[in-house]
Amino acid sequence: MAPLLALLTFAVVCGIVLSLWMLASGEDRPSMVRRRMSAVRKADSRTAEASPDLFLIRDEMLSSVPLLHRIMTQFSWSARLQQTIEQAGMTIKPAKVLLISGVLGFATFLIAAHFFHSLALAAILGLLLAVLPYSVIAFKRARRMRQFEEKFPEALDLLGRAVRAGHAFTTGLEMISMESSEPVASEFRKTFEEQNFGLPLRDVLVNLTERVPLMDVRFFVTALLVQKETGGNLAEILDELSRVIRERFRIYREVRVRTAQGRLTAMVLIAMPPSMMALLALMNPSYMKILFTDPVGPTLLTAAAAMQILGSIIIWRIIHIDV
Repeated sequence: MAPLLALLTFAVVCGIVLSLWMLASGEDRPSMVRRRMSAVRKADSRTAEASPDLFLIRDEMLSSVPLLHRIMTQFSWSARLQQTIEQAGMTIKPAKVLLISGVLGFATFLIAAHFFHSLALAAILGLLLAVLPYSVIAFKRARRMRQFEEKFPEALDLLGRAVRAGHAFTTGLEMISMESSEPVASEFRKTFEEQNFGLPLRDVLVNLTERVPLMDVRFFVTALLVQKETGGNLAEILDELSRVIRERFRIYREVRVRTAQGRLTAMVLIAMPPSMMALLALMNPSYMKILFTDPVGPTLLTAAAAMQILGSIIIWRIIHIDV
């Protein structure tokens, strides 16, 4: 009865918090922000021929609640979180990420403290669930950056062919935004439209390196700026840069093949302790029950979880080779 009452209390509290959040964000939101957000949603569904004035509109609000937005603007980490969310290709607001993280962490802490009777173990479990939203954002950001990096050489080849055919550099950027696949197309579309609105080329390229913080993009921007100042064959520069990127990916895949056994061993070592614990709990519950009933058990579980996390980090650092 007590666990059910605790879960119902938690559900009611979450409902009240979400209701207050919706009421606070519904009436005080300025009509201008609603119009801009509507324009952004329309721009997302348009093709490359869409009007650039809609595509360049950015939602700078950190929260739908104006008061919370003003509070979050006082901290530098909120801007970094918003930039990470944008680089991940997501549209969720930073304040909502904090809300989800707080609810997950606090709920996990209460439930774990009730069942395991250990504040240390409950705090560790709550912390793990609290960082889950940030882990999802980081994973999506890394995947999007990897997709951009893999498709970037094709965009460079297209830009080189456009320059050889006599097109202007800005026309080549437009061709990339129209003919390339995501996420390359959207990033170069922003670059083209910023330049089309009159922003200097240097500032446009610097903005691209901020939106896509990859070494290959920095090489691309540096090569373009040097070529603009000193002159040279732009098509040959783009071809050489494309070749270097493809060669690096070839080496990276070769390294992945040679470290496959190590990565498989790491997965087995990381998954073995929790798997054995779950298997023993199913086969002999009374044997595992001592870990949760004995006063020393929660302490041992906390130490085991900490060492498991530390060991996983060390193993990942060993098998992860940057190319």
